[in-house]
Amino acid sequence: MNGAVRAVVRMGLYVGAKVYFIHEGYQGMVDGGDNIKEATWESVSSMLQLGGTVIGSARCKEFRTHEGRLKAAHNLVQRGITNLCVIGGDGSLTGANLFKEEWSGLLNELVEQGLIEADAVQKYSALHIVGMVGSIDNDFCGTDMTIGTDSALHRIIEVVDAIMTTAQSHQRTFVLEVMGRHCGYLALVSGLACGADWVLIPEMPPEDGWEEKMCQKLSATRSRGTRLNIIIVAEGAIDRHGKPITSSFVKDLVVKCLGFDTRVTILGHVQRGGTPSAFDRILASRMGVEAVLALLETTANTPACVVSLCGNQSVRVPLMECVQMVSAVLCWKQSKIFTYSIRTHTHTHIFTKLENNFNVAVLNVGAPAAGMNAAVRSAVRVGISEGHKMFAVSDGFEGFYKGQVSLEVKWGDVGGWTGQGGSLLGTKSTSRPDQSSKPLADTKALGSALQAFLSLLLQLYEARANYEEFCIPMCMLPATISNNVPGTDLSIGADTALNAIVETCDRIKQSASGTKRRVFIIETMGGYCGYLATVGGLASGADAAYIYEEPFDIKELQANVEHLTEKMKTSIQRGLVLRNENCNENYTTDFIYQLYSEEGRGVFDCRKNVLGHMQQGGAPSPFDRNFGTKISAKAMQWVSKKLVETFRQGRVFANTEDSCCLLGMRRRTLVFQPVVQLKDETDFVHRIPKEQWWLKLRPLMKILAKYKTSYDVSDSGQLEHVVHNRPKDSDASVAM
Repeated sequence: MNGAVRAVVRMGLYVGAKVYFIHEGYQGMVDGGDNIKEATWESVSSMLQLGGTVIGSARCKEFRTHEGRLKAAHNLVQRGITNLCVIGGDGSLTGANLFKEEWSGLLNELVEQGLIEADAVQKYSALHIVGMVGSIDNDFCGTDMTIGTDSALHRIIEVVDAIMTTAQSHQRTFVLEVMGRHCGYLALVSGLACGADWVLIPEMPPEDGWEEKMCQKLSATRSRGTRLNIIIVAEGAIDRHGKPITSSFVKDLVVKCLGFDTRVTILGHVQRGGTPSAFDRILASRMGVEAVLALLETTANTPACVVSLCGNQSVRVPLMECVQMVSAVLCWKQSKIFTYSIRTHTHTHIFTKLENNFNVAVLNVGAPAAGMNAAVRSAVRVGISEGHKMFAVSDGFEGFYKGQVSLEVKWGDVGGWTGQGGSLLGTKSTSRPDQSSKPLADTKALGSALQAFLSLLLQLYEARANYEEFCIPMCMLPATISNNVPGTDLSIGADTALNAIVETCDRIKQSASGTKRRVFIIETMGGYCGYLATVGGLASGADAAYIYEEPFDIKELQANVEHLTEKMKTSIQRGLVLRNENCNENYTTDFIYQLYSEEGRGVFDCRKNVLGHMQQGGAPSPFDRNFGTKISAKAMQWVSKKLVETFRQGRVFANTEDSCCLLGMRRRTLVFQPVVQLKDETDFVHRIPKEQWWLKLRPLMKILAKYKTSYDVSDSGQLEHVVHNRPKDSDASVAM
């Protein structure tokens, strides 16, 4: 929430508005007085990394009454406030909409009571409201993600990873209860992220007899040599008859039926605390800026809206349309009318065995990226479920050429892989077909300009003309911390690297807490792609981020130093500058460090830090675990489909463009794209896409760092309806 507060304040000041804090939520609005204070630029400094909300939040019974809202209206009019940014759940936003609808009547009452002048009714005739959804449950319709959800997932996964070590040591079963009274998102996603044996959520009550099935599953897992079992229960989990399924009930069931040593861990409010993740900081910052833009464009007849996330785009959706959908879902659940169509469809689509068994190989290529192991695990298990024989190749294409192909990989061989960083199969950043000790099957290289990811499949696709062995379905998943793969907005591993950068920047800034006026120069990885530097800079509150895609010169460097010098003369004590490793061959990290040190002499001192390969290490984030799991499962479905389509006369023969694809995420849809069609989108020399969506975030970063720049990248101006304008899954083979 603090990221949203910071963004609203700074964007509001940027556009020339007067911005106020209302402390303690609606209670502070009703009480007035010192609860409503004017905000300054410096008042939101050093708050981006703080959890919770520094301006406070409180439930307010009085605001639910007409008299309470009358007091709130009086306090706002006294300060000339007619625009509200409300950060909260559906209850808070519904209350805000009611307040907006009553506004005119409340002003008339205040005039009648002599509390305000008659001309104030005309002067403050309309109250404009824009909402941002802050909820760790991700339980609001109209947005893909709510502020706080990703951070809550981080807390859960941190606990699960810690528990798994003790569970393995003692051969224990752990039952984890996570939040989610009406929404099972946290339970479901954390279950995927840690490879849980069983998950219970309110939206999908288990069929009668689930107790026996669960115990059979746990027993089978343990019999394969696994030393632990994880069961995740959402606090609102129920059976088909509406009876609560509690964590203590599940524990007693396991002990009674199986005799396993079982423990219960209730995470509770641990999930709400801690440092916000990089994703949440970026989401909150984008939503806060968009909320201010929405308020600027609103009119007296504009309905209250919510700023939401659709894929990687900030959009506006009608507030009450979202609230009504949330209410409809709750009514549906409370009526105990449950449908299993989604579950049945998923089961039959993913886990139906094919008539013909095929051999399918999985290999990792390029530099290690967190989430690769989750993708391999998903591919192996989905492939086995569909009747394939799965094989794993060690050390990428070099291992492939040398014949380092494992014996058949079984279900249990990939157990516990989701939380492992790096690549357990092994991979090499030079493991391309034309960089092996010999070209794979004597494949001709396509030239030194072709680099890494896209070129891998291009080389194999081109080799089909000479080697029929390559006439098989091939699918590549984007996995790189640099997020520089053409054909996808996001890559496996980039989120983990981003969190590593942000956590390090937090610690670096904290190291200067007792030092006045210090600037840190941080070098990030990414090759020629400035994604990590830009988005990491936005998430850590950087003052500048130098990247290859946006050329800069000595004049800009000098201007940045002068800008920081002016800021240091105020109460701001620390500065942060990020530099992408290949942004400029002459303006190196050392050069920029020396320039800032010299030009800032007498005002601030300088330190530098090269983050290096620590960005590739560590346990994968919840996002990367789940992205790897989902995208790999989707790829295996596609491979199975292509194998069936191209199987003729006892053999597979696939030589069309659409049988050699990259599976990428475009906005919010997973799309299979033939690699030959991605050539025109790619700068092969610098290994980056020619167009990159995240470049639109750079003006936002500069505005929040107090630079004077234009910001015209909003998908604003018109509301996007929750249902009608969203992408439709018309083709299951294309969209997900």
